[in-house]
Amino acid sequence: MLGRTRSLQAQAPPLRLPGGPGTRSGSAVSCAVAPVAAAPVAALADAGAMAATDIARQVGEGCRTVPLAGHVGFDSLPDQLVNKSVSQGFCFNILCVGETGLGKSTLMDTLFNTKFEGEPATHTQPGVQLRSNTYDLQESNVGLKLTIVSTVGFGDQINKEDSYKPIVEFIDAQFEAYLQEELKIRRVLHTYHDSRIHACLYFIAPTGHSLKSLDLVTMKKLDSKVNIIPIIAKSDAISKSELTKFKIKITSELVSNGVQIYQFPTDDESVAEINGTMNAHLPFAVIGSTEELKIGNKMMKARQYPWGTVQVENEAHCDFVKLREMLIRVNMEDLREQTHSRHYELYRRCKLEEMGFKDTDPDSKPFSLQETYEAKRNEFLGELQKKEEEMRQMFVQRVKEKEAELKEAEKELHEKFDRLKKLHQDEKKKLEDKKKSLDDEVNAFKQRKTAAELLQSQGSQAGGSQTLKRDKEKKN
Repeated sequence: MLGRTRSLQAQAPPLRLPGGPGTRSGSAVSCAVAPVAAAPVAALADAGAMAATDIARQVGEGCRTVPLAGHVGFDSLPDQLVNKSVSQGFCFNILCVGETGLGKSTLMDTLFNTKFEGEPATHTQPGVQLRSNTYDLQESNVGLKLTIVSTVGFGDQINKEDSYKPIVEFIDAQFEAYLQEELKIRRVLHTYHDSRIHACLYFIAPTGHSLKSLDLVTMKKLDSKVNIIPIIAKSDAISKSELTKFKIKITSELVSNGVQIYQFPTDDESVAEINGTMNAHLPFAVIGSTEELKIGNKMMKARQYPWGTVQVENEAHCDFVKLREMLIRVNMEDLREQTHSRHYELYRRCKLEEMGFKDTDPDSKPFSLQETYEAKRNEFLGELQKKEEEMRQMFVQRVKEKEAELKEAEKELHEKFDRLKKLHQDEKKKLEDKKKSLDDEVNAFKQRKTAAELLQSQGSQAGGSQTLKRDKEKKN
């Protein structure tokens, strides 16, 4: 996962107050603070809830309301929170899911009125990879740490069956990192960079027909983990009548398949009307462009075509302004709050239940953390002892088996040695018998040789005497 941080100075006009037209001095700061003051407000809410619980346990359910005789000053607490939040800065994380070439990077540049650095993705990725880039933005005196996560290679493979898995694993990894930080003895959540995904912009190809099976499967896997806002990318590729039918078709398919997309909240009276209206416009049909053209006497973001010009911020041409209003200027804080209170809490509860923690015992009595820890510790020690005994027995059994194998091998070696020894003795006896036979033959040969030599010497002596006798007779 590639991470990169960059400081940007955004030059944007003052933000409009949600629920009312027009602008006023300082509205940019006021509107920017509200969506991103989640961490201090949430911490205050948690502390207040714990304090209220402790007080209720001590004094019971009775609580009196008493008037104040004069000004005390705790009505400045919201201002204190605003000042502290502004000084600390805020973070917002967006996940862009969609096939390559649907204009995800261009839309992000258009949304935040800047040019984010990034390399264009190709269609040759072997699998889905998530690329994260973090930027420091500044608007007026409000700082925002924006993280944009893009899904590189999504939908480019022939087999798209597991394309959603890297996305789910990435979201769970961010939840797990936050949970591990929460469970630390020394926590630094006030300075911890929250990388949990607050909004998922799901880019739908402008086919004009229906959602692809990949889109339905992916959104179904993500709806319980992240706030999904479906948008139709490059909506200028289809006509207005086709776009209206396409929106209706997408909505019906999402409902029939049980996909829960993010609904803008209507419980706050200040934004209930505008959010209720915008919920009817989902999914938003958007167009992105960083190119500015002169239209009339103004420079506006637009796309130039041979047949005319499409203005990005013209609500008659696309829903880009609606998306920007709902995502950034009105509901950014609610997206952060929903991520923490709904999606993260669901992950946290499931994870702690897997670890053996629970709120009540079988008798529906409250369980303290210490009791849960002791019970889990005892259970772990019992399992450890059981495994230790099993390993010891297994070790003894394997030693016995090895001893039996060694004894069997030793027996075989002894038998083999005895066979070789007997064979050696038999060979030795045969050789000794053969040697004795050869010795007898040699002795017999020597005796015959000696007798032959003796006869030969005797014969030669007799022949010599006869020759001498004949010589004497001749002389006489």
